[in-house]
Amino acid sequence: MTRITEDWLSDPATQAVCAALAAGGAQALFVGGCVRNALMGVPVRDIDLSTDAVPERVIALARAAGIKAVPTGIEHGTVTLVKDGIGHEVTTFRKDVETDGRRAVVAYSTRVEEDAARRDFTMNALYARSDGTVLDPLGGLADLQARRVRFIGNASDRIREDYLRSLRYFRFHAWYGCDDLGFDPEALAAIADNLDGLSTLSRERVGGELLRLLAAPDPAPAVATMRSTGALGQVLPGSDDRALAPLVHLEAQTGASPDGLRRLAALGGVDVEETLRLSRAQTRALDRMREAAAGVMAPAELGYRLKEEAARDALLLRCAWSEQPWPEAAEEAIAQGAAARFPVTARDLMPGLAGAALGEKLAELEAVWIASGFSRDKASLLSGDSGAD
Repeated sequence: MTRITEDWLSDPATQAVCAALAAGGAQALFVGGCVRNALMGVPVRDIDLSTDAVPERVIALARAAGIKAVPTGIEHGTVTLVKDGIGHEVTTFRKDVETDGRRAVVAYSTRVEEDAARRDFTMNALYARSDGTVLDPLGGLADLQARRVRFIGNASDRIREDYLRSLRYFRFHAWYGCDDLGFDPEALAAIADNLDGLSTLSRERVGGELLRLLAAPDPAPAVATMRSTGALGQVLPGSDDRALAPLVHLEAQTGASPDGLRRLAALGGVDVEETLRLSRAQTRALDRMREAAAGVMAPAELGYRLKEEAARDALLLRCAWSEQPWPEAAEEAIAQGAAARFPVTARDLMPGLAGAALGEKLAELEAVWIASGFSRDKASLLSGDSGAD
């Protein structure tokens, strides 16, 4: 018998939530990511439970036990129970009644098997009792242990219930799958057969899912397979993933953390910001990164212009695009540039210069200063001294 032993499971607050439901004769089963991640040794972020009690009953049982109940998604059957500052999302067992590829009409159920059957992948249809005992109604434990990402039942049926599941498949494979096993042929065929459904999804959902995929430790194999099915071109027209694997290699070499936006910049595409409905901050960062990467500024100047993190992103992207190694001493040069402060201000050139002439002179002096390795001081710059020994 498989059992979970995790600190979050034994936390008194979490056990109190389970006890409150059990006191009313309701089931309290942990489900989804918290069970999957615990079994895989991956950190658990959210605690989700499923129950056969309807939301109103969950609220009543929680209040009777002195636990705060927040109807965060009561229209979907979800109530958040807060105990000692820890939130627990409790959702009534559900079964799909009708789906259109974007959203489902659901009905409450009293059977965990029906709740499991409406989920996407077998590794997400695992449950655990309050004592950690794992319940596996659909045989997902073997898939999880093998790191095999597999749709529940017929892959096409699952995708047509929510077309975002095509993208989720690649994300889950990138995060939890085993590359040595390869990709499930039935899943890939179903994704390829349902490409048109991706166009029905909101751009925000697509953008969020793609960025989460790209934030995986190494998304390159999943993205390459995504391209081969046609899904990448469908959601990101004009993209090219050839630079992604070199970028991931460079990140590992330089100790850079995975970053979805940096990797999105490597993919490129037509009107990416609007296609994926990126935020203004994301759009600015993406534009700046791609512009700097396409330019010729040396690492030190990148550091000065962009500061360390953005400069490193731009240089990583440039090296990946050009298939060049990371420049020797680049980190030191970027840090030097980021710490440098141009010693001349507009006030130093006034009143002799104004307007466009003032701006041009400042830019000229700044270029001289950068070329000197940031070594020229204000006096030598203003005197016109070449700085030569």
